[in-house]
Amino acid sequence: MHQYDLYGIGAALLDTEIEVSDSDLQNLGVDKGVMTLVDDERQRQLVDNLEDHLVTAKRACGGSGANTVIAASYFGLRTFYSCKVAADENGDFYRADLSSAGVDYPSALKQADGGTTGKCLVLVTPDAERSMNTYLGISAELSVAELDHEALAASRWAYIEGYLVSSPTGRAAAIALRERAKQSGVKTALSLSDPAMVHLFHDGLLEMIGDGVDMLFCNRDEALHFTDTDSVEDSAKALRRYCRSFAITLGADGALLWDGEQQHRVANPKVHAIDTNGAGDMFAGAFLYGINRELPFADAGELACRAAAQVVSQYGPRLRAEQHEELLAPVV
Repeated sequence: MHQYDLYGIGAALLDTEIEVSDSDLQNLGVDKGVMTLVDDERQRQLVDNLEDHLVTAKRACGGSGANTVIAASYFGLRTFYSCKVAADENGDFYRADLSSAGVDYPSALKQADGGTTGKCLVLVTPDAERSMNTYLGISAELSVAELDHEALAASRWAYIEGYLVSSPTGRAAAIALRERAKQSGVKTALSLSDPAMVHLFHDGLLEMIGDGVDMLFCNRDEALHFTDTDSVEDSAKALRRYCRSFAITLGADGALLWDGEQQHRVANPKVHAIDTNGAGDMFAGAFLYGINRELPFADAGELACRAAAQVVSQYGPRLRAEQHEELLAPVV
């Protein structure tokens, strides 16, 4: 009997989401649709220039891996998350948010260090695209010290956030987690996270994947860049050397899945998208719930598509607790 269904590792970021226009992005020099790492000064500059927009700002405990693990927890999995926050107001908020979502974390997180908890400024344009400017803060120091080997060994799955590739100590922690998971018979899943990460840190992601993971999550652009191919079909074939199964999300076109033996295509419900922030994170959380509960691969993919569609139809990267229950109604 496993104590946890899912053990995750990733950055701890306090998200502030703001609605902006394309001209705002252009004036601010923000690259659209990707995650850009910035220093504290640049993030403060962006916030100062967006002061008149802050009335619509929304704050939430975030980071890609955290969004996925929290979603899985709300769906009903027993979850654990390794991250790093500082001894500041945002760190207190973050720990409380994890606890309220039913996510366990290492005892060391309660004795936070000095420094600044990471922050992500999420700029959402009218076409629902999200452009992220991230100051990692103390998350950049996430290391093997934040791993809880006992909790990992007691888990069924381990989930690794691809954004960790941008931090040398974070990358080392991700590699150590994958290796320890394999030794303990824990299945591994990894998300490529962002096209910019694939472009800038391709070799680092290969190190994190090592001799292969059990499940790989990526979107269309990430799959094409990672495999250096020109079509989703070609990238799907190429991805098989890195993982035993995968899911390629295709936006409004649903997802392409490989279960290790055959390919599945699942459709997305038709919704009006207003904010794509967190869609891939939610897809992974719902999918991991599905395969933990031994749903057929295609059924897990359909649940994940429904959950991601719900996320993009409202503001913010996460759903309310009761929305997860509503999504499960057709499959439980």
